[in-house]
Amino acid sequence: MALDAATLALTAAELGRVVTDAKIAKIFEPTRDELVLTLRTRTDTYSLLLSARSGSARVCLTDESFENPETPPSFCMLMRKHLTGGRLTAVRMEPGDRIVYFDFLCTNEMGDLVTNTLCAELMGRYSNLVLVQSGKIIDALKRVDFEDSEIRQLLPGLAYTIPPKPARPDFLAASAASMVALACQKDLPVASALSRTVAGVGPVVCREVAWRAFGPEELTACELDEGQRRRLLDAIEELKAEHAAGGAPCSVVSPEGKPLEFTFFRPQQYGAGYEIREWGSFCEMLEGYYAEKDRAERLRTKSKELHKAVHNMYERAVRKQAARKEELAASEKSEQLRLYGELLSANLYQAEKGMQSITVPNWYDEGKEVTIPLDVRYTPSQNAQNFFKAYKKKQTAARMLVELLSEGEKEIAYLETVLYEVESAPGEAALNEIRAELKSQGYLKYYKQRDKKQKPADYYRYVSSDGFEILVGRNNIQNERLTLHTARGKDLWFHTKNAPGSHTVVMSNGQDIPDRTREEAAQLAVLHSSQAKGVKVAVDYTEVKNIRKTGDLKPGMVLYEKYETAYITPDPSLMDKLRKK
Repeated sequence: MALDAATLALTAAELGRVVTDAKIAKIFEPTRDELVLTLRTRTDTYSLLLSARSGSARVCLTDESFENPETPPSFCMLMRKHLTGGRLTAVRMEPGDRIVYFDFLCTNEMGDLVTNTLCAELMGRYSNLVLVQSGKIIDALKRVDFEDSEIRQLLPGLAYTIPPKPARPDFLAASAASMVALACQKDLPVASALSRTVAGVGPVVCREVAWRAFGPEELTACELDEGQRRRLLDAIEELKAEHAAGGAPCSVVSPEGKPLEFTFFRPQQYGAGYEIREWGSFCEMLEGYYAEKDRAERLRTKSKELHKAVHNMYERAVRKQAARKEELAASEKSEQLRLYGELLSANLYQAEKGMQSITVPNWYDEGKEVTIPLDVRYTPSQNAQNFFKAYKKKQTAARMLVELLSEGEKEIAYLETVLYEVESAPGEAALNEIRAELKSQGYLKYYKQRDKKQKPADYYRYVSSDGFEILVGRNNIQNERLTLHTARGKDLWFHTKNAPGSHTVVMSNGQDIPDRTREEAAQLAVLHSSQAKGVKVAVDYTEVKNIRKTGDLKPGMVLYEKYETAYITPDPSLMDKLRKK
């Protein structure tokens, strides 16, 4: 759901109480839609997130650590130039609208004190961040020119104006009586009538007003009698009073565990199957609601280009394999060419140059004849030689195609693992490792690693319930290093059967590994694979000494013959339970 003006007003007030007088220490732009300001007071350090992403636009304090791009975007550099070292003097809210102003007292290039205002416009797909000085736009995160909008442009040097406001009255500013009077003019259910009458609140507030006034009863606004109108007015006044008192940040979770909504009061409209979560602050509520969704979106944005490249490689390999199979099927018909050559050579005395075909007895099929097509440009002897040459060519092609098909299967399996790694990569560092791997294998020709001193990421580390360390590779290069170099003889190796996934190793330290640890390692192998949501997933496991690798195998690919198989239904909660602290 979108952040409404009523909830945003309380969030802005909360921010004002916490970070006013703080100074900007650092500025980052993790993604093209987000800005993170590190603010320092005399006693604390805060990270202020300003998100202009259409599905999760918000401003709030966050504890999340962000992975920043190696080269800061131009807007980030501009913010650093104008805001770094500035002191936050005020956090203001545009009444009835989803715009928050952050006023910073900064020093300009001439050494004079100036007030720069960072305007966070949080309006769905029109969300934006605009830096303003003395009423003039310095720049905007998303520039809007005359082609994008004839009403309002956001370009450097233009005067900053607020977006046009809706004609509907503001829920917090208008009187309850006027809202009831307007709503009762509409031939709609009460909640819908309110939603189309007032501005500044979302549908959850309008539904709550209707529920507190009439419970589950569905009433039409224009048919309300005087007593029902009074109950509706009281419900509106009640919610406005809760807002004026500072509100109570709450979110709603569905019976399936999916976050549904958040608001500034404790909702009464939901049944017993829904969970109402109370939060300590509005910033915590917004982070709790959006964190997982935003994390996935950030990663999808960063990995989009690499995913497309790997997917194209995979599709190309599949098409090439299909073409080779068709060619192999055609080469299997080469025996007919040999037959034509032998029969024609034995019957040269009957053939003459210029004949288009000749019918001769078939030695290999008693009593039947074969019609052999001839090329009129060649003599009968030359035609026979051409049949033999074509036969040998197809035989050679068949032998080569068998080898190429084998290599193609290995390439497709390898690219499947890389595709899985890109989809499950936890951040930019992991994506860079995958790019470097593809470069080393000749798939990416133009990738140049920028940070050559970057240390390789560590394995995922877990500790079993019995105290055994379990290591899981993050990508093919790590999988190979873990299995062939880090692990030793009797350490136990796990991998999902015939599916892309990470190598998982239980470090035995020379001890016997209990069954419970084996099961937990098998669970982790499934959870770190493309079968993480499967049921009764097959997992192969064997001692590391049984694993070998030949030179023709791609990174992460190994061979093993002696193994056992377990069938696992994964439990996602196990990862957090076993993760090494």
